[in-house]
Amino acid sequence: MPESQNGAPSAGVHPEPVTYLLLDGENLDTVLGKEVLHHKPQPGERPRWEKVVEFARQVWQCPVKALFFIDAGSGEAPWQFIYALVRSGLRPIPLTGPTDAKVVDMAIQRTLEAIATRGGHVMLGSHDSHFRPQIEALLGADRRVGLLAFREHVSAAYSELLAPGRLEFFDLEHDAKCFTQPLPRVQVSIVPIDEFDPLQFL
Repeated sequence: MPESQNGAPSAGVHPEPVTYLLLDGENLDTVLGKEVLHHKPQPGERPRWEKVVEFARQVWQCPVKALFFIDAGSGEAPWQFIYALVRSGLRPIPLTGPTDAKVVDMAIQRTLEAIATRGGHVMLGSHDSHFRPQIEALLGADRRVGLLAFREHVSAAYSELLAPGRLEFFDLEHDAKCFTQPLPRVQVSIVPIDEFDPLQFL
């Protein structure tokens, strides 16, 4: 990037586009376990996070800054998991606070608000409605904004935002392809009648 004499970016020169991938780890894991698998996910049943990062890089053809938010309310960081995340290309952010504080939600909300003051695309991995105001505030600017989750479990609060040209949706399993085996999910795709083939269901 061209720089001025003091080393700062020259006026009128915009930084390279970047995709901020924000992952609500607890929410994604809880929905996977309680709603999809109906048991606590085993290591081999969880997403391969390096594939999620690569998906975010490919979908909008930008470098990715991947942040993984963790509730470390016990005061002890899950170091083995943190090291695995780092190896997968993510930056773990372990958080703590008062026992009644939703520290992950608070941190993601603040991060989305900070991104609103700068350039960059945003992909949020969560089903949680608590981020709707911040996500809506990002729409309409010169940026792409996406939600990465299991479609059938996304909060209805996002429904009106998921219109063409606004909030994009990416399915964690079918689009990111980050699981090593198919998940036991119901049919979630809406099928146009002209494309309906009964043999696929027999």
